[in-house]
Amino acid sequence: MFLGNTKNQKPGLFGLKNSNRDFTQKNAWGKNCFNSSFPASLCSYLHHRNLENIYIKLNSNLRVEHSNIDTTNFYGIDPQSDNLFYAFETQFTPYQQYLIGTLPGVDLVTQARDTGICLQAIEIKLTALPDNTTCDLSEEFYGCEIVVRPDTIVYLACSIAETFRQNPSYIKNLAGENFSGISDWTEPDCVIPYIPQMINVIDSIALSILENQKPFLMQPIWKTEGKSPKLSENCLDVFVWSDLAFTRLFIDLAKLELNAFGRIRSIARHTRTIVWLFRMLYDFSVNSSFSHRRIIDALSYNTKNDKAFAVSGRVTHAYMRSEALRQPRIQKNEIKRIILGGGQNLLSPERRFDAIIYNSPDLFD
Repeated sequence: MFLGNTKNQKPGLFGLKNSNRDFTQKNAWGKNCFNSSFPASLCSYLHHRNLENIYIKLNSNLRVEHSNIDTTNFYGIDPQSDNLFYAFETQFTPYQQYLIGTLPGVDLVTQARDTGICLQAIEIKLTALPDNTTCDLSEEFYGCEIVVRPDTIVYLACSIAETFRQNPSYIKNLAGENFSGISDWTEPDCVIPYIPQMINVIDSIALSILENQKPFLMQPIWKTEGKSPKLSENCLDVFVWSDLAFTRLFIDLAKLELNAFGRIRSIARHTRTIVWLFRMLYDFSVNSSFSHRRIIDALSYNTKNDKAFAVSGRVTHAYMRSEALRQPRIQKNEIKRIILGGGQNLLSPERRFDAIIYNSPDLFD
């Protein structure tokens, strides 16, 4: 296993020996590639350092709690194994059976090279710490923004549906006949009164499978010194959300609205995500599959579908608060052990005019 740069090394990333990206080529280092391949490498590097990922799980009080998950359990295979293949932006084909239409890709699928079997579907969110809502707070209150794609909700629904593969009607029984009164699912006024019941059903589903929750989303963090682009000395770590814990990011926001106003006032993005997830799981419970594209396109509620929802660092801090968030475990001098063979020279970072001005105080001397 590589431990650092040498003159004879080819550009590469620690641990990513077999993948569908050629890291000797510049096009494998573009922003969209780097944002998933670097986190996969970082996760492998943590394993090399005998460190586990911080695992955010749901407990019986419907609150998140932290434990640890090693990368072997997360990937479904030892990250140092020659049998591991990293398939980026690929379909996790075991989930196709739950969908009508084409299965979207996921950021990373770990596979066994000898059999081709898909081991784990992993959504990846490489996030900056702090974000613009927490950068002016004291360091202990720093948080990361998370922006979620609609396809992530499709994979979330599939992850939960898989647990009920042998008994999909369990979800239908939980829902009962409560939702037969929705005359038009595309009209907010018809749906809004039922959202509290949808939340109750999703919560009941979660409580019934707490022991079966599984790793779902990898969230590596990179920490800077406040607003500046200068990395903190301790700057890298990895959080992993279970599928059930991840639901809290949008369900808890709706519960706050219910507690404050006694009702859901409109279908905001996070509320729409509840409707999407509920409808996907309900259709699965009736038909053993669901049409994700039809649900997402029809139930847009006059809001663009470019993203499912987003939550700021002020929101995520409550879920991620930990010593690893305050002081990540990987130091910046270790990055040269993760990015190998001069790979950093193939990066093509976005040029941000505001960042250039902010970091050029001499312009105003």
